Amino acid sequence: MMMNPRINVAVTIFCVAVIAFFIKSCGEDYARRGLASYYADRFEGRKTASGEVFRQSDLTAAHRRLPLGSVVKVTNRENGKSVVVRINDRGPARQDRIIDLSRAAAEKIGMVEDGVVEVKLRVLEF
Repeated sequence: MMMNPRINVAVTIFCVAVIAFFIKSCGEDYARRGLASYYADRFEGRKTASGEVFRQSDLTAAHRRLPLGSVVKVTNRENGKSVVVRINDRGPARQDRIIDLSRAAAEKIGMVEDGVVEVKLRVLEF
Protein backbone atom coordinates (compact mmCIF):
# COMPACT_ATOMS: atom_id res chain seq x y z
CA MET A 1 0.00 0.00 0.00
CA MET A 2 1.39 3.40 -0.97
CA MET A 3 1.24 6.26 1.54
CA ASN A 4 0.14 9.76 0.72
CA PRO A 5 3.26 11.90 -0.07
CA ARG A 6 2.01 14.62 2.31
CA ILE A 7 1.92 12.08 5.14
CA ASN A 8 5.45 10.95 4.27
CA VAL A 9 6.69 14.55 4.47
CA ALA A 10 4.88 15.16 7.77
CA VAL A 11 6.28 11.97 9.30
CA THR A 12 9.79 12.86 8.12
CA ILE A 13 9.55 16.38 9.57
CA PHE A 14 8.24 14.98 12.86
CA CYS A 15 11.08 12.43 13.08
CA VAL A 16 13.73 15.06 12.38
CA ALA A 17 12.21 17.34 15.03
CA VAL A 18 12.21 14.54 17.62
CA ILE A 19 15.82 13.63 16.80
CA ALA A 20 16.89 17.28 16.96
CA PHE A 21 15.17 17.66 20.35
CA PHE A 22 16.90 14.53 21.66
CA ILE A 23 20.31 15.66 20.41
CA LYS A 24 19.86 19.16 21.84
CA SER A 25 18.83 17.74 25.20
CA CYS A 26 22.04 15.69 25.23
CA GLY A 27 24.12 18.79 24.50
CA GLU A 28 27.83 18.17 24.41
CA ASP A 29 27.28 14.57 25.46
CA TYR A 30 26.11 13.67 21.94
CA ALA A 31 28.93 11.69 20.41
CA ARG A 32 29.02 8.80 17.97
CA ARG A 33 31.73 6.54 16.63
CA GLY A 34 31.78 4.86 13.26
CA LEU A 35 33.16 4.95 9.75
CA ALA A 36 33.66 8.11 7.73
CA SER A 37 34.20 8.46 4.00
CA TYR A 38 34.49 11.47 1.73
CA TYR A 39 32.59 12.71 -1.30
CA ALA A 40 33.59 11.68 -4.80
CA ASP A 41 34.64 14.51 -7.12
CA ARG A 42 31.52 13.96 -9.26
CA PHE A 43 29.42 15.75 -6.60
CA GLU A 44 31.33 19.03 -7.02
CA GLY A 45 28.92 21.80 -8.04
CA ARG A 46 25.73 19.85 -7.24
CA LYS A 47 23.12 21.12 -4.82
CA THR A 48 23.13 19.70 -1.30
CA ALA A 49 20.06 19.00 0.84
CA SER A 50 20.46 22.48 2.35
CA GLY A 51 20.27 24.05 -1.11
CA GLU A 52 23.93 25.06 -1.10
CA VAL A 53 26.24 24.17 -3.95
CA PHE A 54 28.70 21.47 -2.87
CA ARG A 55 32.37 22.42 -2.95
CA GLN A 56 35.15 19.98 -2.11
CA SER A 57 37.14 22.93 -0.73
CA ASP A 58 34.56 23.74 2.00
CA LEU A 59 34.62 22.15 5.44
CA THR A 60 31.22 20.49 5.17
CA ALA A 61 29.70 17.05 5.62
CA ALA A 62 26.65 14.87 5.12
CA HIS A 63 24.85 13.16 8.00
CA ARG A 64 21.58 11.23 7.96
CA ARG A 65 19.91 12.68 11.06
CA LEU A 66 21.69 15.71 12.48
CA PRO A 67 19.89 18.96 11.71
CA LEU A 68 21.25 20.82 8.69
CA GLY A 69 23.54 23.59 9.91
CA SER A 70 24.83 21.58 12.88
CA VAL A 71 28.53 22.02 13.60
CA VAL A 72 30.38 18.79 14.34
CA LYS A 73 33.93 17.97 15.40
CA VAL A 74 35.18 14.89 13.54
CA THR A 75 38.22 13.11 14.98
CA ASN A 76 40.16 10.42 13.13
CA ARG A 77 40.54 7.66 15.74
CA GLU A 78 43.69 6.32 14.10
CA ASN A 79 45.80 9.49 14.21
CA GLY A 80 43.91 11.85 16.57
CA LYS A 81 43.55 14.63 13.96
CA SER A 82 40.31 16.63 14.10
CA VAL A 83 38.32 18.98 11.92
CA VAL A 84 35.17 21.03 12.54
CA VAL A 85 32.55 20.75 9.78
CA ARG A 86 29.06 22.04 9.14
CA ILE A 87 26.34 19.57 8.16
CA ASN A 88 24.81 20.73 4.87
CA ASP A 89 23.73 17.49 3.22
CA ARG A 90 22.11 14.11 3.84
CA GLY A 91 24.02 10.87 3.62
CA PRO A 92 26.15 8.84 3.44
CA ALA A 93 24.48 6.45 1.02
CA ARG A 94 26.34 3.47 2.48
CA GLN A 95 24.62 2.22 5.64
CA ASP A 96 27.90 1.17 7.28
CA ARG A 97 29.13 4.79 7.42
CA ILE A 98 28.04 7.60 9.73
CA ILE A 99 29.33 10.68 7.90
CA ASP A 100 30.60 11.80 4.47
CA LEU A 101 33.17 14.59 4.50
CA SER A 102 34.23 17.06 1.84
CA ARG A 103 37.73 16.44 0.48
CA ALA A 104 39.08 19.47 2.38
CA ALA A 105 37.79 18.03 5.66
CA ALA A 106 39.13 14.58 4.77
CA GLU A 107 42.57 16.09 4.12
CA LYS A 108 42.56 17.85 7.51
CA ILE A 109 42.14 14.54 9.35
CA GLY A 110 44.52 12.61 7.09
CA MET A 111 42.07 10.14 5.59
CA VAL A 112 42.33 10.77 1.84
CA GLU A 113 44.77 7.95 1.20
CA ASP A 114 42.74 5.41 3.19
CA GLY A 115 39.36 6.62 1.91
CA VAL A 116 37.44 5.26 4.91
CA VAL A 117 38.50 5.60 8.56
CA GLU A 118 37.04 5.21 12.02
CA VAL A 119 36.00 8.54 13.52
CA LYS A 120 34.39 10.05 16.57
CA LEU A 121 31.73 12.72 16.08
CA ARG A 122 30.91 15.36 18.69
CA VAL A 123 28.19 17.93 18.07
CA LEU A 124 29.41 21.43 18.95
CA GLU A 125 26.45 23.52 17.78
CA PHE A 126 22.97 23.14 16.36
